[in-house]
Amino acid sequence: MMIHVFPSGRLCSLRRALLLWLLPVFLLVGAASAGFAYWTYNRMVATFMDSQMELLAESMVAQEQDMVWPALTGEQIHKWGSYVVQVFDADGRVRSNSWPELAPSLQPAGGFHDIKANGARWRSYTTPVNEASGSRRVRVLQSGEFRRHLAAERAGSAILPVIILLPLSAFVLWCVAAMMSRAIGDIARQAAAQDENSIAELPLDRVPQEIAPLVVSFNSLLTRLRDAFATQRRFVQDAAHELRTPITAVSLQLENLRGDFPAGAPAQRFAQLEAGVQRAQRLVDQLLRLSRQQSVGAESPSIPVNVHEVLRESINTLIALADQRNIDLGLEESGLPSEATMLTCSSGDLRSVVDNMIENALRYSPEGGVVDVRVTKSQGKLAIEVADTGPGIPPELLDRVFDRFYRVPGSDVRGSGLGLSIAQSAAQRCSMRISLRNRDDRSGLVARVETV
Repeated sequence: MMIHVFPSGRLCSLRRALLLWLLPVFLLVGAASAGFAYWTYNRMVATFMDSQMELLAESMVAQEQDMVWPALTGEQIHKWGSYVVQVFDADGRVRSNSWPELAPSLQPAGGFHDIKANGARWRSYTTPVNEASGSRRVRVLQSGEFRRHLAAERAGSAILPVIILLPLSAFVLWCVAAMMSRAIGDIARQAAAQDENSIAELPLDRVPQEIAPLVVSFNSLLTRLRDAFATQRRFVQDAAHELRTPITAVSLQLENLRGDFPAGAPAQRFAQLEAGVQRAQRLVDQLLRLSRQQSVGAESPSIPVNVHEVLRESINTLIALADQRNIDLGLEESGLPSEATMLTCSSGDLRSVVDNMIENALRYSPEGGVVDVRVTKSQGKLAIEVADTGPGIPPELLDRVFDRFYRVPGSDVRGSGLGLSIAQSAAQRCSMRISLRNRDDRSGLVARVETV
């Protein structure tokens, strides 16, 4: 479901906001329609009934003898709308009354009147005084309650389709808004899936016309962002290439000069200088590796790779660093068959992940420490764990260490802060996820990369 932000910063559903705006309009239209229908049918009923009352009264005046009316009941009068007929002589005395419970009261003037009698409202018609009527006058009455009920009944029958259509219209509106929101949601998911290595413009074929300008503007922003990332990668790659040659030359010159320095303070200063050059050379190598990953990461071929073989190759490469620091580096036997440790990914990316994890463990473990590498598989997910015996990482910084050039404050291990960032990018291309946690049994860190 799509959302918008009001000026106050509160999030609200577009569909809900649309219904909240239109529902009062629907209710107002329904109420107005009901009122108009009742007014219309009330007039129609009144006109029709008045004409019937007038015809009945005039027909009785024309008769020479009074008719004998059967006695009426209250139900017949108020529920079924039976007419009450009263006949008066010239002196205003009652000659006949079809409902004696209604007290006769002859109006001096003829015509239609709205009166109140016996605690109820009545519509009455009295024949006028003229020679044609002779000495008789007739009054016909009908229950006002019956007229109102009849008008409401007719109006209800007319307004019922409108009442049914109102919630149906709201439901249709909700469905249409949901369909539009689904298209917007697809655009939002495609926008959220963008990353610096695969920036693609959003399609416009299913975009509602009203938000097409927004998508066009967003695509323009993506284009500028893609160009900016490309410029950044070219700069990093060019800078690393430009720095690699002079740093390599300085390293070779230092190696040639190593034997010319006497023991003592000069040799110590020379060793510090040599260590600084080595760090710079390692930083340049990591920058080149990062730029190559960003340039060809999406195009790297995916092939079946045996995780155990990649781990053995990585350990054979880094065993010299482990021996130099007197660290026990080993690969635990998982007992898994060869086919259970196969991954379909770029072998170069998987090797980059493994190399960075093991190298970090070796660098942060103290001399004489232990680094264990193991492969596990649970619920169909293949995982590689590298456990070291270093100082670990403060819990609040476990996510920060994946940022480029970020190093844990107070660490005495020199590095560039790029290793985990490179490993994370390579893991994502392998459809894997890296996580870090501190060990529970002792000091140290466990780096885990698993399939997702």
